[in-house]
Amino acid sequence: MKSQVSGAPEGIGPWITWPLLEWYRQYARKLPWREDTDPYHVWISEIMLQQTRIETVIPYYLRFIGELPDIRALAGCDDDRLMKLWQGLGYYSRARNLKKSAQILCETNEGEMYGDFTRILSLPGIGPYTAGAVASISFGERVGAVDGNVLRIGARLDLDEGNVLENKVSGRISEKMEAVIPQNTPGDFNQALMELGETVCIPGERALCTDCPLSEHCRARKEGKTGAVPVRLAKARRKKEDKTVYLITDGDRIMIRRRPEKGLLAGLYEFPWAEGKKDTAAAADDIAAMGFQIGEIIPLQKAKHVFSHIEWHMTGYLVRTPDAAGSAAAGLIAADTEELEGVYPIPAAFGKYVQILQKVMRDGR
Repeated sequence: MKSQVSGAPEGIGPWITWPLLEWYRQYARKLPWREDTDPYHVWISEIMLQQTRIETVIPYYLRFIGELPDIRALAGCDDDRLMKLWQGLGYYSRARNLKKSAQILCETNEGEMYGDFTRILSLPGIGPYTAGAVASISFGERVGAVDGNVLRIGARLDLDEGNVLENKVSGRISEKMEAVIPQNTPGDFNQALMELGETVCIPGERALCTDCPLSEHCRARKEGKTGAVPVRLAKARRKKEDKTVYLITDGDRIMIRRRPEKGLLAGLYEFPWAEGKKDTAAAADDIAAMGFQIGEIIPLQKAKHVFSHIEWHMTGYLVRTPDAAGSAAAGLIAADTEELEGVYPIPAAFGKYVQILQKVMRDGR
């Protein structure tokens, strides 16, 4: 549905509220976290949805809520199990902060989410956007939930050509958007903006202006600048790191180790690796230094994983050893296939090598 009012006022203003809400009520997608306004459900979904596509999140969300149905269950979840439930979503510190927050809520609020924006914002890992989403959707508080989608909509409505990565620009857009939140339906309004930004007012030249309920109010559309707004400064180039990954197996088990409790991918499990891009001879020296005999060493496909600030460029080797008895001495764990799949959380950074390993263990070659 699209507003067709002749001479409609332009930019951000109270005139956007009615067409936006009407459009949302008619076209909103049915998503599992929208089935109710339970603050736990809203909270978990919003954390999972950060920098992750909805289609990807749905099965993770359903599995997570199925196993950890409330805040008390989350607070008592074993760390390794929590990481396994989160495996594949990335940004594992978010899962750790979920548990920390759940424990705080159990200690201070009888295992229930706080009921106002300021206290929700005080919890570990919760920023203004997530606090605004929970406070408005679950508790009806008239507060905004401004993310990149909302900034894009606001910048286009006002044809604001400032750099939205600057606080003064994002701040003025946020302030204008929050000023028009309706008193009675703040949650629906915020969700409508999220939905519009995810499905219609999408980035670049792909924006579906003919489907937009706010197109008659949009200055960027009228000026033909939808693809140019919002303006973002180019991000700094990511640092690239070369690593050599070793899949060491005795035929039934694979060697893994736990990462340090602090830093990137803290507390998760990984295949042993070495810095740099090693040739076969250098890789064999590394394996021998770990105390393993080498029955066979096979070069594998290269892999790349992109984090927000660095890229891993990985060279891999499958190493067959006749005896894994020295694994503990090398600081490694000898895990069987079931343990690897069901117990030990392996981050997505090693996803390609997990797939290769599964095929090797399944086919025996």
